[in-house]
Amino acid sequence: MHCLPGLVPALSSLLGALALLQLSLYLRVPSRYGKHEERLCRPRGRLPARCAWFVQELPSFLVPALLLALRSPPRLEPLGCRLLCCLFCWHYFYRTFIYPFFTRGRPFPLQLLFFGTLFCIYNGFLQGYYLIYCAEYPNDWCTDIRFTSGLLLFLLGMGINIHSDLLLRQLRKPGEVTYKIPQGGLFTYVSGANYFGEIVEWFGFAIATWSLPAFAFAFFTLCCIGPRAYHHHRYYLKTFTDYPKSRKALIPFVF
Repeated sequence: MHCLPGLVPALSSLLGALALLQLSLYLRVPSRYGKHEERLCRPRGRLPARCAWFVQELPSFLVPALLLALRSPPRLEPLGCRLLCCLFCWHYFYRTFIYPFFTRGRPFPLQLLFFGTLFCIYNGFLQGYYLIYCAEYPNDWCTDIRFTSGLLLFLLGMGINIHSDLLLRQLRKPGEVTYKIPQGGLFTYVSGANYFGEIVEWFGFAIATWSLPAFAFAFFTLCCIGPRAYHHHRYYLKTFTDYPKSRKALIPFVF
């Protein structure tokens, strides 16, 4: 396998188009799972949340690993490129092998799981293919301001995301399915603290890679989970009379 110059821009453009489609579909009506699932919906065609998250996220880790194994010679150069590939795989190692075994979410619809898995295969291939076969960085890229600032944003966003997930898990005891008001951390300011962290994380990755595929993925993340944070915010306001009115939906002090 080798780098095809026109493939990366084409796949990145398609990812951007999918982001706009996602935004148009779910800006007004939330995706029907979790707290936004219809009450009368029959519990058919679902997997337990832990199994569903593992299956869905696995391709984003496995596909880049396979691409790297197929590369000859099987290594990344320079150091900055290796670090970028590790950042992407590090996130999805956590999402695949750690997060699912602690989540206490409700069973996940198979239809959404199918499309989520397809996306992870697609995006895992795009990001991995670019970094492993096409990316060209100078030897001192890991000292470039774009890499260092993007890395800091990535780590900040991942920290917010993981901490927010921990706070959400603590809201429920094992076996509970009721929803409660999130407290602590960035939830003090926004309803979608976990989503805010992931958006910051992937825009940091985009800056660190300074590449079209990574910016397309960051844009997709914003269009996908940004509206969900907005709908979470509306849900909390309608469900809990004591919900803090000062909280924003996604961005502290702004939205």
